[in-house]
Amino acid sequence: MAIIASYEIRIITDENISWRLKKLLPSWDILPVNEIAPHERLSDIRIWQFAKANGYSILTFDEDFRELQNLYSFPPKIIWLRTGNVNTKAISDLLSRSRNSIVQFIQDYSLGVFELYL
Repeated sequence: MAIIASYEIRIITDENISWRLKKLLPSWDILPVNEIAPHERLSDIRIWQFAKANGYSILTFDEDFRELQNLYSFPPKIIWLRTGNVNTKAISDLLSRSRNSIVQFIQDYSLGVFELYL
C-alpha cells in the first residue's frame, strides 16, 4: 500500500463544525470557515467559491452543499458527515479512521460526495 501524504487532505470546515478540529488533526490542512472571513458569516455559495478557487474540499453536516454540487458539479468535493449531533473528538476519530478512504475519494475525479457514518 502506498504512503499517503497528509497534505493531500485540504478541507474547509463548515460553520457548524468546531475550529478545534484543526487542533485534533494537526497534520491535515484544515481551514475553519471563520478563518476565511473572521468578522462575517459567509454564505454557502461564497464558501463553495472559495473552496473551488483554492483547491479545498468542504467538510459539512449540511445537505445544502450537496445541492450546490447538483447545480454546479465539482470541484469542490463534499465530505458529508452523516453522524447526527456528535462532539468534535468523535468527528476527529471518524476522519482519522477514514483517512485513506478520504484521500482516495479526493483523488477520484469521478466522485463528488463522500458520506461518512459512525
